[in-house]
Amino acid sequence: MNQPICLSRLLQAAFYGGAIAATTTLSLFSPPFSPTARASFQNSPKAVLDEAWQIVNREYVDTNFNQVDWLAVRQELLSQDYSSTDAAYTALRQALDQLGDPYTRFLDPRQFQALTNQTSGELSGVGIRLQVDDETQVLTVVEPLENSPASEAGIQSGDRILAIDGRSTAGMTVEEASKLIQGEVGTQITLRIDRDGRAAFNLDLIRAIIEVPNVSYAVRQESGDRIGYIRLTEFSSHAPEQMQAAIESLLDQNVDAFVLDLRGNPGGLLQASIDISRMWIDTGSIVRTVDRNGDSEDVAANHTALTQLPLAVLVDRNSASSSEILTGALKDNNRAVVVGTQTFGKALVQSVHSLSDGSGLAVTVAHYYTPSGTDISHRGIMPDIQVSLTNQEQQTLAANQALIGTNADPQYQQAVTALQSTIARRTAPSPVRLSVGQDAESN
Repeated sequence: MNQPICLSRLLQAAFYGGAIAATTTLSLFSPPFSPTARASFQNSPKAVLDEAWQIVNREYVDTNFNQVDWLAVRQELLSQDYSSTDAAYTALRQALDQLGDPYTRFLDPRQFQALTNQTSGELSGVGIRLQVDDETQVLTVVEPLENSPASEAGIQSGDRILAIDGRSTAGMTVEEASKLIQGEVGTQITLRIDRDGRAAFNLDLIRAIIEVPNVSYAVRQESGDRIGYIRLTEFSSHAPEQMQAAIESLLDQNVDAFVLDLRGNPGGLLQASIDISRMWIDTGSIVRTVDRNGDSEDVAANHTALTQLPLAVLVDRNSASSSEILTGALKDNNRAVVVGTQTFGKALVQSVHSLSDGSGLAVTVAHYYTPSGTDISHRGIMPDIQVSLTNQEQQTLAANQALIGTNADPQYQQAVTALQSTIARRTAPSPVRLSVGQDAESN
């Protein structure tokens, strides 16, 4: 069974990964071939085209297929001869483009694997975060991930990666280096490390499954108030458990309120957004989805909220999809004050299928509405408090991400200001009630 996923606008340009339960769909309309011809068909690119066509035919949210004769599309796809798999993929993409839906997309095997990796919140590698140093332009370790092969081998923040399996990293981007570092679990990789105070050396590591952190958090001391700051970068399958750990840790540190940062979060798994919403909302609706037949499903909170402390949510134009489900639920239930700029405006849900040759297909299967019944398509969610960043402020935060969620971040600052008045009301002593005949002062 496929797990619904809210794919964001990033799907239009760069496919990100995810652990989605995927299925291989068999043909429901087998061509009238002889056994020999049918075997040849199943081994040709046409078999994948037919699989994809049938998934769309069965699941696509618009039963009119954008006024396209979808049966004729199938005939066209299967009547052509393809010189290569890539030619067949191109024909399929052109057929899907007729639906006018940027989120119903074909993914070649590389793209599908990337999608599977990222929304799973897992990858096979050694567990290091990298960046290219602005001054030296050298590939540098930001930090090793906890309990990873890199941390166990003693890799340190600031280490410079000179080579990967003998290949120089000079001029290499982080993305190019990541592709080299990732690989099959259990295989060896050799990194050449340059570290201050010692000569360059080789370090052998064994690749393992790495859980990618999508949640980071810290306590910020703000004018006597303790603010629990949480940043969520993507709704992967591990995001709910990471969010729960963050909330519980901050509660143990006696925070007075929370700031939840969803800026730049493109979305991810629908269920992850529901699970995280339930950590903040004790009762009330979270989201309503409507499928191609007009059947709706209402998802509600289930009395499992972890806290009722004041909450502010930070959003921007790049907060999309599952981010908007969570934001809409918090706003419509009056659970949080929303600060920042208008969100992206994606109110569609996709189901993702694997195809028989390792490629995949994302198909829009439902529309969703916020608890108040709002359709946010192309409109997004408007914050309660609108705060835009200047170009200079955006560049400053992008150049030094350690400043995000601090007093150097104007949107965070405004969120804290909004929270402080709520904190003051919550902590103000109740007025003393005087009995009849009792003096207001005593000596």
